[in-house]
Amino acid sequence: MLSLALDHRHTLRALAHAIRPIVWIGPDGLSENVLRELDLGLTSHELVKIRVFEEKREARNALLEEMCHRLGAAPVQHIGRILIIYRPKPDGAPQPVAPATRRKHEPRRSKRSFQG
Repeated sequence: MLSLALDHRHTLRALAHAIRPIVWIGPDGLSENVLRELDLGLTSHELVKIRVFEEKREARNALLEEMCHRLGAAPVQHIGRILIIYRPKPDGAPQPVAPATRRKHEPRRSKRSFQG
């Protein structure tokens, strides 16, 4: 399981506000399919939000630790029934390509000058 510096964790918490949960974990708990989806989500996005429908906080903590341990991720936040985990992309992974920037056109100039 990874560990994060406090300032890095604060930054990740702020980034996590804008994302939606990609996985909902129900009463069946952590299955291989859920782990596969989490692994895919972490590979493509690095930061993942999960909604858990477990009543007991201790059970959610155990679930968070198990997920992080099995996926090689770091826990970022556990608030209510929302869990946030982070796993950085490997060094050899392709980085996302920045979209091409458009050139802003200069305003058109009239060929004729207006004299009034």
